[in-house]
Amino acid sequence: MKGAGGVSRWVFSACMAVLVCGAAAAVRGADAELETLGVKSRKQLIRAVVAAGHRDDPAALPVLEALRERRLRVDETGRLYAIPPEGGAALSLTRGAGEPAGERSLRKPRLNNLVRRSLQPVIALLELHSDDREVRYAAAQQLGKYPREDLLEPIGRAQQRETDPATREALDLILAQLQLKSDDASVRLAAVERIADSGDLSLQPLLEELVALGDDGSFAEPDARVRSAAKAALGSFALEQWLVDAAKHLFYGLSLGSVLLLAALGLAITFGLMGVINMAHGEMLMLGAYATYSVQLLFQSYAPESLDYYLVAAVPLAFGVTALVGMLLERSVIRFLYGRPLETLLATWGISLILIQTVRLSFGAQNVTVANPTWLSGGFEILDGVVFPTSRIVIIFFAAAVVAFVWLIIQRTRLGLEVRAVTQNRSMAASLGISTDRVDTLTFGLGSGIAGLGGVALSQLGNVGPELGQAYIVDSFMVVVLGGVGKLAGTIVGALGLGVVNKFLEPVSGAVLGKIGVLVFLILFIQRRPEGIFAQRGRAAEQNGQS
Repeated sequence: MKGAGGVSRWVFSACMAVLVCGAAAAVRGADAELETLGVKSRKQLIRAVVAAGHRDDPAALPVLEALRERRLRVDETGRLYAIPPEGGAALSLTRGAGEPAGERSLRKPRLNNLVRRSLQPVIALLELHSDDREVRYAAAQQLGKYPREDLLEPIGRAQQRETDPATREALDLILAQLQLKSDDASVRLAAVERIADSGDLSLQPLLEELVALGDDGSFAEPDARVRSAAKAALGSFALEQWLVDAAKHLFYGLSLGSVLLLAALGLAITFGLMGVINMAHGEMLMLGAYATYSVQLLFQSYAPESLDYYLVAAVPLAFGVTALVGMLLERSVIRFLYGRPLETLLATWGISLILIQTVRLSFGAQNVTVANPTWLSGGFEILDGVVFPTSRIVIIFFAAAVVAFVWLIIQRTRLGLEVRAVTQNRSMAASLGISTDRVDTLTFGLGSGIAGLGGVALSQLGNVGPELGQAYIVDSFMVVVLGGVGKLAGTIVGALGLGVVNKFLEPVSGAVLGKIGVLVFLILFIQRRPEGIFAQRGRAAEQNGQS
């Protein structure tokens, strides 16, 4: 029995020795494979990176990440170390390597753009082993940007084990792209059908390649069934692209129209109701934008923790500043020029130049940047490939709120009643005890203040400069004349209509020719209907006709 027990122990010890040796060999083999990433030759380094992708071993991920971030170090024996992202001493990436003799004994692998391009898809592939669903989805999106045929098999394995539907679908679409180059026509046909079902417009060029004719007159895709499926998919893509473009143009047209509406609404009051040609109206937009910029600077200096709310404080300040400037302008200059349109035009043009130069001296001639609050950053993906910026969405609603504000003032307040009375019959309103001078000042201040609100909106769409208002003054007059002088509804329709038409014309004819086309249309329209879309009625129309 003792002999049998001794044999049993000997057999057990031998088996354990074999297992330990096998494990040690596996560890040495894994380390040896990782250590190939420390070679000096860039070509060999690229081959080592691709080989890591073929092995699909998550243990290579920290090494590849350190290599991409230039934190990888190699000693004289080829052992790998990594500098921590936060800095400090190099840490061993090779089991049993110990600590390096010193930083000077380590070298950096040679990295260039070719190595980086090979790293991106392999790192993304290894990140598909992550337990975090968002990390895996981001990795699948990254792989879609760099689909590589040599990674077809590991991507297929990742797609099979993936449990998240969105990530699985993204990987399935990558496989379809790679399978378009398969030697099997049935595989290519299934790939085309998968791409067609996805509706991903970014893959349209791949289908166009299949139906393209080569220099020798033959198709790139030899199989007629695959070509037919690709043509059908391209037809559905064309319809989808048209819908996407139409949605984009409509949204950006409404956004542009909202800006024009804010710019023209004040002009509809000063020009439409008062008959004053104010060439300095664009500078009210500019002053509103710079008031917003000033509020941003104040918040940055004195309340940085509340910086996200600076825009809320800028709205009343911009309205108040531009309203005061407008009232001062009416009291000091325009009051003495009523009934003299040419002199008013020249005087307000001169005032616009003074305001521009004043801002240049105060803030500098260079454009300044007004940052969007975090709640205005980002956007909403309404359709695939169509992202509506949050800032533009808010501006559309802001313009609607300003229109409601103006309507309430004109239709539901004593000031609005007096404005309408003075507009219809100035002498009769004065005989009833209405102070027409006070009404003129407040009306001009209201129109200028609304222009200042337009400047707040413009500050969220681009840089702010001294000549900001010059780009909108002509368009503002076009909106007021097209909609009908003195008509709030006409201003709304004119602004939104011009904005949408401009955005639909730009892709066809270009921005400059599109603007010329709109101007020609406006001239022809005014020739046929001088009163605009919404004509004035009653005594105001009779007085305008007599004048």
